[in-house]
Amino acid sequence: MEFLTDYGLFLAKSVTLVVAILFVVGSLVALGQKQKKQHDGDIDITHLNDRLKKFKQALEDSILSKDLIKSQEKARKKKAKEEKKARKSKPVEELEDKARVFVLDFDGDIKASEVSRLREEITAVLTLAKDKDEVVIRLESPGGMVHGYGLAASQLERIRQKNIPLTVCVDKVAASGGYLMACLANKIVAAPFSIIGSIGVVAQLPNFHRLLKKHDIDFEVLTAGEYKRTLTVFGENTEKGRQKFVEDLEETHVLFKEFVNEHRPQVDIDEVSKGEIWYGRRALDRQLVDEIMTSDDYLASKCEESDVYLVHYLEKKSLAEKVGLSMAKVAETLALKVSKLSSNKV
Repeated sequence: MEFLTDYGLFLAKSVTLVVAILFVVGSLVALGQKQKKQHDGDIDITHLNDRLKKFKQALEDSILSKDLIKSQEKARKKKAKEEKKARKSKPVEELEDKARVFVLDFDGDIKASEVSRLREEITAVLTLAKDKDEVVIRLESPGGMVHGYGLAASQLERIRQKNIPLTVCVDKVAASGGYLMACLANKIVAAPFSIIGSIGVVAQLPNFHRLLKKHDIDFEVLTAGEYKRTLTVFGENTEKGRQKFVEDLEETHVLFKEFVNEHRPQVDIDEVSKGEIWYGRRALDRQLVDEIMTSDDYLASKCEESDVYLVHYLEKKSLAEKVGLSMAKVAETLALKVSKLSSNKV
């Protein structure tokens, strides 16, 4: 009995500690949100050519014989020496004649949240990129809010306006808002089973009016303007409001179709704009994409002829955000330990 009492006290103290830590974390996060400011970030650059060379060299060191490795290393050094000598003999204006490829990643959610990071990366790239260079966007998105993806597409439009070749690589999915972005590219490269298309518009919302009415709860929606609110979650929806809502969806769909048709005039817009999706190979048949290939193969081929750089914007976190993340990790660890203890049999 004494053991059970001690164990109960220990468990109560542990739970209290976890709750206290979670409270502190919540307070810090709330403070961080309240005092949130735009923090300057850093641009992180990775030279993918060097990364690929390291992978190759690591495999060679593990697989090839020592004599062959020595011979290849000697040949590499000789080639590097010759290239260095050739560069010295060139005029200064010809030293930077090698094309560069700038790689950006966009992993889209329903709000296109990464557009804030994408805009910083594009701004950085445009300070240096020239029309002989190329920008590659590795795009993954099932779509989302119209205004969010409209802004994301506008960021890609900045690259086109500078006459810099733009390529979008899709390994998994570029549908709806994702395809709205992708169609801006000069070239769309898609993996064989990537999901492409969904050129349509959808909206859905629940309505609790009958439930509220059943419990004698009134809900009023006051507006100024006939169509300020068409459909509501809690109020009674009218056929007139529903019709207006559908008209707005249709208008958005028309804008979507016009946008795709403008940037990919080769597609049969009436055929592909019914909200359907296609896998990569079928999308190629409908000219929604230009080539079937993974982004890995595409970038590896580019490394053979160009300097390829992965560009990533790292936003600096405030002190409150850093402390909050650290405390959250501690709380998670403690909660896991307490959970394991409480599951033990006595």
